[in-house]
Amino acid sequence: MNAITLTVNGRRVSAQVEPRTQLADFLREELNLTGTHLGCEQGVCGACTVLIDGKPQRSCIASAAACDGADIRTIEGFDGDVVMGELREAFSANHALQCGFCTPGMLMSSRDIVTRLGACSERTIREELSGNLCRCTGYVGIVNAVHSVACGKTARGGAVAVAPVEAVAEVAPAPSASASPSLALARSVAEGAAAPAGKEGWTALSQRVHIPAPPAQVWPALKDMNLLARCLPGAEVTAFDGKALQGRMVVKFGPIKAAFGGDATVDFDDAAQTGTVSGAGRDSGSGSQVKGEIAFALAPEGEGSALDVTLRYRIAGPLAQFSRGALVQNLVGHLAGVFAGNLSAQLSGAPMAEAPASLSVWQMLKAMLKGWFAGRKS
Repeated sequence: MNAITLTVNGRRVSAQVEPRTQLADFLREELNLTGTHLGCEQGVCGACTVLIDGKPQRSCIASAAACDGADIRTIEGFDGDVVMGELREAFSANHALQCGFCTPGMLMSSRDIVTRLGACSERTIREELSGNLCRCTGYVGIVNAVHSVACGKTARGGAVAVAPVEAVAEVAPAPSASASPSLALARSVAEGAAAPAGKEGWTALSQRVHIPAPPAQVWPALKDMNLLARCLPGAEVTAFDGKALQGRMVVKFGPIKAAFGGDATVDFDDAAQTGTVSGAGRDSGSGSQVKGEIAFALAPEGEGSALDVTLRYRIAGPLAQFSRGALVQNLVGHLAGVFAGNLSAQLSGAPMAEAPASLSVWQMLKAMLKGWFAGRKS
């Protein structure tokens, strides 16, 4: 059993939970907050969406123990919230609910859209809600309700910055908790890089990676796209002519396996040692589409180098549910740790950990949780 203390809807709660207990089960069974609905229990349908430290997340795939110290807000915690009140009235006026099973999760995600983006287009609302499934309404009433409330609102904006990752000399296939941000660190993120101007609904993440090699040695490696692909799990470059890039990235989200194939344009500034990669891709299986750009800058840091990376992206389709929250923050942190370690190995001539054919998000979370619990025991 693990001792946890949470703040749930403004009330401090302490309890003993089993490591396997999911946050949704704890909220429903221990605190009787049954407004959090359980549907697929695989993080797909969005009915169990709650706010964890202010960010919408799936409570059915969030470990209660990993949320120790977090601020949790369920649908029951919005009785006096102005925006939620407007959304409830709009949902009723626009006939945006029938059976009501998806409604709590829909309202949680809708409030995030209104407060984070402010006034936005119908298309953006549909993309943002694509991770919340409804079997009844056809979504028209829901979209109209959110659009009516968002109209005239100002975007909160901002993005998250993940904690820096130190590369290690001995590279393991999956970095330990010390080589990538823990779930607890991912919850305490700061406001960072903004989404690109004119690109509504994009999410931005910033990351700093330390590489124990001088910039003069690192920069040529960063321009070798095939080498970089070998350093990332699931990545493959199929063609690169120095400017145009073709490739794919394979990611597994539990029962969902996505293989994003696409094209990108790469620009390097040798003098400033900066670069950008802009492109788009599509998963033929789920139909999900992703657009994104990566901006990076290399600079000296001690006896090595610091690589600052800003990732900006937008996902549309069934996989949009994974585009925000701690899951992506941890994914970026994990990838940064793997990349830094493998790149360091390449530069030093040491054996590089073999990158798997696909990146499994659940294996990543399992490794991180194992490291988190090991840290709690020490």
